[in-house]
Amino acid sequence: MLENPLSTTPVVPQCVGFIMDGNRRWAKEQNFATLDGHKAGESIFYDSAQWVKELCIPHAVYYAFSTENWQRNPAEVSYLMQLFELFLERMLGEITEVQVRVKVVGARADFSVHLQSLIERLETVSEQYTKTTIWVALSYGGRADIVSACNQAIEAGVPVNEESFGRYLQTNGMPDPDLIIRTSGEQRLSNFLPWQSVYSELFFTDTYWPAFTKEEFTRIVGQYGDRQRRRGK
Repeated sequence: MLENPLSTTPVVPQCVGFIMDGNRRWAKEQNFATLDGHKAGESIFYDSAQWVKELCIPHAVYYAFSTENWQRNPAEVSYLMQLFELFLERMLGEITEVQVRVKVVGARADFSVHLQSLIERLETVSEQYTKTTIWVALSYGGRADIVSACNQAIEAGVPVNEESFGRYLQTNGMPDPDLIIRTSGEQRLSNFLPWQSVYSELFFTDTYWPAFTKEEFTRIVGQYGDRQRRRGK
């Protein structure tokens, strides 16, 4: 059994959200190409799933590609698609060592048939690993998710409350994030989980995502444990 480095912390989040920001600015400051920044960010993405597991956090959700990101330069979008494929293939090849469950939320129909197939395969082969679930938001937009959920509720023709409405969201089954971390110094959520984040504790760090470390993550989780969550009380 893993030893939890935060065993002295009174509260460990049940779900952590990551807004992985700063790949391009990190690359520019390092005099690297933009694509090198995304590649470095993909490596941290992969490693951080293990950090989550090692801290015994049951769920983590990553804002990997928003609906707005499709508006970026086509060459950059194409490269990001390649990185997503590499990430999924690496997870598939090493899932018996990584041992996390992976679930993807978002408009997966926006992606290539090959990428959709990789997503489905990884979700299937990883479903046995239930202690840590990694949620990946791909082609995800929070407002679109809410609108879709509203339409589904209307079609169902039955009244809903906050709990039942959550079952229509793409994140059904995922706890609301207790903690959301955004890297790169920006201080906004950018359409990330607007329904689910209403009581999330927010941490903004100036560190760019490719430079984010396990030590900083552990420190943030420790600071989260020291906060008092009143939830309006």
